[in-house]
Amino acid sequence: MPELLTMEELDTALVGLPAVHKSGTSLLRIRVKAPGFPQAVELISRVAMSAEEMNHHPDIDLRFDKVTFTLSTHVSGGVTALDVELAQRILVHVDAVGAGVLTPAARVELAIDTQDADSIRPFWRVGLGYVERHGDEGIELHNPDEVGPVVWFQPMTEPRTQRNRIHFDVYVPFDDAPKRVADVVGAGGRLVTDQFAPDWWVLADADGNELCVCTQ
Repeated sequence: MPELLTMEELDTALVGLPAVHKSGTSLLRIRVKAPGFPQAVELISRVAMSAEEMNHHPDIDLRFDKVTFTLSTHVSGGVTALDVELAQRILVHVDAVGAGVLTPAARVELAIDTQDADSIRPFWRVGLGYVERHGDEGIELHNPDEVGPVVWFQPMTEPRTQRNRIHFDVYVPFDDAPKRVADVVGAGGRLVTDQFAPDWWVLADADGNELCVCTQ
């Protein structure tokens, strides 16, 4: 079984590959725009050949001229050296068909406060039909098709009775975060704290439900 890369190992492996975006150590994502539909299909065909050679296959989403490749070694539960190698090959094919790299869509996560993640994780895994993956904050839950929000468990030393136990995190590009925060406030939200900015801002709607705008 291929060994999972640590965050430090993954960061080192991705030096010089700004087009490859990571979601913790659980997966890699490359999103590109081809000159047209035929070139997008050609890109997928080229990547398919490389994947067959490696016996390691990405998840692929095609939307007309836009293609998203999601890479993870499922048997290992996260990113391994195989995913980094395949990402490098994909970028070669991206250049070959004249495609351009896009910023990935915002990543949405559902965070659940808990004092004992191991005791409640099975409930959410089975109820949502998700699978376990290794992430920044320990074991996360992912949709098997990598659609929908990732669920992670925020450790608490004591219960927080003054707020909801569940909140959303949305990850946006670093330069886009201040505008997203301003737009959320303009849409009726309030800034709870910017103590942790520019890593994340905590906002809330009129009912007190919280959203963290995080940078990726």
